[in-house]
Amino acid sequence: MKSGRLVYMNGVFVPENEAKISIFDSALMFGDMVFEMTRSFNKKQFKLREHLERLYMGIKLLHIPINMSIDELEQACLVTVEKNEPFFGEHDEHRLMINVSRGPLGLYAPVFDGKLEPTVVIADFPLKWTVSGMAPLFDTGINAVIPSQRAIPASLMEPKIKNRSRLFYQMANIEVSQMKGENNWALLLDPDGFITEGTGDNFFIVKNGEILTPEGRNILRGVSRAYIFDLAKELGIPCRECNIEPYDVYEADEAFMTATPFCLLPTVSLNGIKIGSGKMGDTSKALLKKWSANVGVDIESQIKEYGKEVAILNSDAPTPYQFKRK
Repeated sequence: MKSGRLVYMNGVFVPENEAKISIFDSALMFGDMVFEMTRSFNKKQFKLREHLERLYMGIKLLHIPINMSIDELEQACLVTVEKNEPFFGEHDEHRLMINVSRGPLGLYAPVFDGKLEPTVVIADFPLKWTVSGMAPLFDTGINAVIPSQRAIPASLMEPKIKNRSRLFYQMANIEVSQMKGENNWALLLDPDGFITEGTGDNFFIVKNGEILTPEGRNILRGVSRAYIFDLAKELGIPCRECNIEPYDVYEADEAFMTATPFCLLPTVSLNGIKIGSGKMGDTSKALLKKWSANVGVDIESQIKEYGKEVAILNSDAPTPYQFKRK
């Protein structure tokens, strides 16, 4: 059944199920694509400009010859939301997926009559697809697992560019999926043994009333990660970057992960060893409460409602955070 939703494809809106990218696109050949994924609160896009600014930094560093300005792409995003709103439920939120690649490689120019241009795609689908399966995690928490797969450091490939070359994330997820227990999410180390990030989320610990997060050296500097610093300032809680070893996590009072779709989820254990009380801590609760107040949405309640509404879609398929066991 067709959804009715439309996808922006290089200036043209096409039905969602007809949106296609060429097999000759550099994204397929090399993973040569930058992207962003956003969410709304009460239908209003959250931090869209910040996401686009990071996207355009990636475009700049990868020398993708895009002709659209950031203002034009922002407007295209808002028009995409407007066109799709009639197909969203009253309580649905908009999740944008913005992809920009170099387009078809020059070798294949004859296929396109010599006209080559970057590929720009904006898709819009319900946030609940992403977060409905995460609803129980506000209560059970995440067990972070350190896989043998290491994060690729900035000296080898810049992780601050949000790109589609993410096989190392997937390898970590596959490995962690084989571990015993439930709610296992990968948490990567850099080659020096310091914690970096999850496979689609940033990581924080709380120790003696202070919020600590890995230095922004070998990680994707998340938009939600940056917002934690803002929330901490509003709440008068010290927050800083530093090198964090697994031992520091075991000693922590609490821990949590952040990402655009779910905002904040508690991390209650590392490799099966309990962190603090083994539940969402007071600082995590305060941050999530303040975040909810700032955006006018009870984030935890909203996601739990989505969990009741939506059966976990493709429950045996991999997600950006987990690769399901066989």
